[in-house]
Amino acid sequence: MAETPIRLLIADDHPIVRDGIRGMFAGDPDFEVLGEAADGAQAVELARALNPDVILMDLRMPVMDGVTAIKELVKLGLPARVLVLTTYDTDKDVLPAIEAGATGYLLKDTGREDLVRSVRTAARGEAVLSPSVATRLLGQVRAPADSLSARELEVLRLIAQGSTNREAARTLFISEATVKSHVLHIYAKLGVNDRAAAVAAAFRRGLLTAEDD
Repeated sequence: MAETPIRLLIADDHPIVRDGIRGMFAGDPDFEVLGEAADGAQAVELARALNPDVILMDLRMPVMDGVTAIKELVKLGLPARVLVLTTYDTDKDVLPAIEAGATGYLLKDTGREDLVRSVRTAARGEAVLSPSVATRLLGQVRAPADSLSARELEVLRLIAQGSTNREAARTLFISEATVKSHVLHIYAKLGVNDRAAAVAAAFRRGLLTAEDD
């Protein structure tokens, strides 16, 4: 029995960009592009109507910007994961998007293979960051790896054991959004951009031992 395709919504104010993104997923049975939005307000409206799994969201759009749209989606309790896809990686773009509830943050120079892999990762509810964004967050945190907080270490141990963000949230009695925030801080402090790399780096640095696996 074939798996249900990952349902996508593309939000960008440039038609040529939307066409390009749609083209990256065209013909792939693992994905279905449900619709396109030209601004944040339309993205929220279509998300309510179409119930996508992942929204590829630009940040700087007319009517309603991407960060405001992400906040609206969270406020409405819509389950769609938001993967920011933009040309901007400055502090004033990255941090508000992550804090608003974005599951991931990629730049528009991301290749098709990386984009497809990132969409799959986001659909599972796992955080994904482009390398430059991970570096940007690291610069914001400005903390060495051994200064992971006690809670971040708890989250990291659960990641090493294969827990999803949702499972970790249940185990620790905190919200899934809080777990995601901890995961992003872990990525930044370890200088990595995915769960496997975080676990590997933690073992290398002695933050995790064989008992944590």
